[in-house]
Amino acid sequence: MAKYSEKAQDKVHQALHEEKEGTLKSGRSGKKVTSRKQAIAIGLSEARAAGAKVPKKKD
Repeated sequence: MAKYSEKAQDKVHQALHEEKEGTLKSGRSGKKVTSRKQAIAIGLSEARAAGAKVPKKKD
């Protein structure tokens, strides 16, 4: 299994928390995120942008 850094875990945790509150929005359309999977993907994407150790995206 892939290893995720603490920074990446924090970003995903924060994204899931925002999704549960209903404040997490999609970057492209700006709509509310309702899917848990989508929230995790957003958290990982933010972690990648911040330079955290995260496995590459699957195509």
